[in-house]
Amino acid sequence: MSRNPRPADAVAAHLPASPLHERGLTILVGLFMMLQPLATDLYLASLPGLSSRFDVPPSTIQLTLSVFVATFGAMQLVSGPMSDRWGRRPVLLGGVALYVVASLACAASPGIGVLIVARFAQAVGCCTVVVVARAIIRDTFEPAAGARALALASTLLSIGPVAGPIVGSLLEVRFGFRAAFVFIAALGAILFVIAARKLPETLAHPDPGALEPGRLASGYAAVLRSPVFVAYTFVGAAAYAGVFAFISGSSFVLIRVLDVPTAWFGACFAVVVSGFLIGTLVCRRLLPRLGLPRTLRAGTILSAIAGVSGAVLAIAGVHHYAALLVPMFGFLLAHGLVFPCAQAGATAAFPERAGAAAGLFGALVMLVAAAVGSWIGVSHDGTPVPLTVTVAAAGLLALLGASRGVMRHPGVG
Repeated sequence: MSRNPRPADAVAAHLPASPLHERGLTILVGLFMMLQPLATDLYLASLPGLSSRFDVPPSTIQLTLSVFVATFGAMQLVSGPMSDRWGRRPVLLGGVALYVVASLACAASPGIGVLIVARFAQAVGCCTVVVVARAIIRDTFEPAAGARALALASTLLSIGPVAGPIVGSLLEVRFGFRAAFVFIAALGAILFVIAARKLPETLAHPDPGALEPGRLASGYAAVLRSPVFVAYTFVGAAAYAGVFAFISGSSFVLIRVLDVPTAWFGACFAVVVSGFLIGTLVCRRLLPRLGLPRTLRAGTILSAIAGVSGAVLAIAGVHHYAALLVPMFGFLLAHGLVFPCAQAGATAAFPERAGAAAGLFGALVMLVAAAVGSWIGVSHDGTPVPLTVTVAAAGLLALLGASRGVMRHPGVG
């Protein structure tokens, strides 16, 4: 993989322990990124039960997801510049520590109000970890190599949503929802120890003025004026909106509408998300052959086909778990092609503002996802139709953004 032109020892000099090679650093970044899907996916099997446990409607339970995602998105506008100001390493370690403490607070929540507040704090820590992880990739690799590195990191990330719901389903059946949060707190603590010993400082030149309000506003305005950033972010937001629609609504649709046993929900979810794992592997193969923009467009074509197929089946009255899972497998496979390319393409034009660009990308993607999550809670009508139609719309919008936006403003090869 090609490197940025600065010397390699500019990174290694900051190591608190033995240096990490590029591949080791990418693996560690992937594990940090995995904390996000675990925070949303591990307790999905618990959502229908939480409605009864706390005696609140499903739309209130959905707030534990929507508040997390909205906070995750908004806080990246601060977390990115913080890492530009003070460096990647200290900001990331602080984020992991907050993630662990907030996860324990979630586990101890006596009611839905405390759980929602704890989820807010958990999202602040989680978003800090993820945005810094993305900036570390941008610090270390050139754009094309960065897309391949993000694809590898996304392969590791996909372990979370594949294994998480299975583990979460078993924990819910055996111990209840609190065990899921204890589990992710323990994992976060392990990663904190590893990072404290192994993580290098990849930002060679911190920016003392990165958090000045005027500069923040002008910097974000400059990023938003880039048609390349807008094009890739539109596609990334549309694609993730479809994924989050499934995350938000799958447990209610599969367990309450399609009568899938709670213990089997995790396996069903894992089958779908394994498509994302396969997609990231395919992405790494396609990038050297097709380049970043064309690989992304190929993924959006597949996402549109898969999304529309699921909606047609649901509208036609084919209300069977396979009619939901098979199209969603295809949609998640497409997401494995689309999202690493969208992330790398959106930040490629901003080597000096990688943290801010990554934060703005994440904020916009997550705020759109939060809105979609709320819509899924409100629109639930006891059938798979609202969920599948939302996914189809997301796939079509992603294809439109790739064809009309990215292919006109590719930015990178």
